[in-house]
Amino acid sequence: MKKVGKATTLLLLAAFLLSACSNNVGNSGNTAAGNATQTPASAQPASAPAQADPPAGESPAAQATPATTAEAAVTPTDQPTGAAASEEVPLLYHMNKNYDIIPNDAATNKKIVLLTFDDGPKDAELINPLMDTLDKHKAKAIFFVNGYRVKEHPELLELIHNRGGIIGNHSWDHIVLKDKSEAEVKKQIEDVQNIVKEVTGETPVFFRPPHGAGGDVGKKIAAVNGLLYMTWSVGSLDWEMKEKDTDKTEKLITNVTSQLHSGSNILMHELPWTVEALDTLLTTLEGKGYSFVDPRSIELKMR
Repeated sequence: MKKVGKATTLLLLAAFLLSACSNNVGNSGNTAAGNATQTPASAQPASAPAQADPPAGESPAAQATPATTAEAAVTPTDQPTGAAASEEVPLLYHMNKNYDIIPNDAATNKKIVLLTFDDGPKDAELINPLMDTLDKHKAKAIFFVNGYRVKEHPELLELIHNRGGIIGNHSWDHIVLKDKSEAEVKKQIEDVQNIVKEVTGETPVFFRPPHGAGGDVGKKIAAVNGLLYMTWSVGSLDWEMKEKDTDKTEKLITNVTSQLHSGSNILMHELPWTVEALDTLLTTLEGKGYSFVDPRSIELKMR
């Protein structure tokens, strides 16, 4: 019985050893096969960079990639909005005593003209095609408005402003200011400043007196309000034309080109024939080598 028990024990021990060896061989093969199917990070396509697994005990959501970190650092208050996000226009020009626009530096283009329109806002059917033409020629213009017109149709002022027009002050009632009292001139100018601010959120920085007659008191009140006082140096004479006149476009172009010079400050109005002639006029000016100055690039002081 003792011999039988010993033999049995030896057989069981041998079987145990054989089983253990078989398991080790299988595990070794599985590890090698697993390694053979993984692609090294350096061999992955550049469009799909390898990402490291999160450390033990930390979920993938807690891991921020560099891009996510950068985005999280920019809060909405860090993003430029409104005026801060708009294009900044350098001050390249100034106005001289003849009301011409002069470059501050000899290297700056001097063959430019300033486009201006007085006595509005009047009619959306005039404003929209006028703005379409300006947009076509990549041109900006000053729209000198009267307060009483703005009060009647604030939506028209909004239209000009929203379409990129620069709003100027042309007094409240379009009266001759040079013979009025300082108090009346002050009211005529400042009431326009206030209503334009109410409608557009911006205060005008350019002032043109009606009929070009502001006098010393007009210049004084304009300066107090931070306004650049101007009349014009080239008149289109569109205000002298009548609906029944023929060849109004040709007359307007002749009136402008006969006085044309570098820095011309061109006076026009929101009139049907002016709007009709504008595309041809601007094309003619471009053909003569002129471009259109952005009013925002003009210093608010005369030299």
